[in-house]
Amino acid sequence: MSANSTMTTAVHVLTLMSLNHQANEVTTSQRIAESVNTHAVVIRRCLGDLRRAGLVRSRRGAGAGWALAREPEHITLLEVCSAVDAGSPFGLHRTPPNSACPVGFRIRPALCVVYGSLEEQLRKELARTTIADVLREALVQQRQRIRGLLGPAPERTSTTSLASS
Repeated sequence: MSANSTMTTAVHVLTLMSLNHQANEVTTSQRIAESVNTHAVVIRRCLGDLRRAGLVRSRRGAGAGWALAREPEHITLLEVCSAVDAGSPFGLHRTPPNSACPVGFRIRPALCVVYGSLEEQLRKELARTTIADVLREALVQQRQRIRGLLGPAPERTSTTSLASS
């Protein structure tokens, strides 16, 4: 089963920008790509979606980069989800199930009821959570790791070096 990481990437981007926002700094797509550990093209595509949604703005020329268009306390994860069109976290069968089977015949409508309820709960939670909340939690986790309360940071799983991102 695969998951769509578009939402996670967008939240990571905005959270990093939120950290830089506190210092009144812009962030380059290359710096963001290094933090996310992905290619800068992936980040620029994400930034385009976020800009169209009014969540980020770009600065050209000297000191070029990206910045939040609003305070991080006013950017909800629901807005981020809408901006990157993350879609439903629950997918149905790629091909129709066997309609001769008593389960296959009505499994889709049954799952749609369950998934609809879960998605509504998810939307409510996303609407309550802001980028500032995510940054706060990330910083708490970092402080705990520094104090030795958490294990070591996870190993990098990508074979791409930061310099080539």
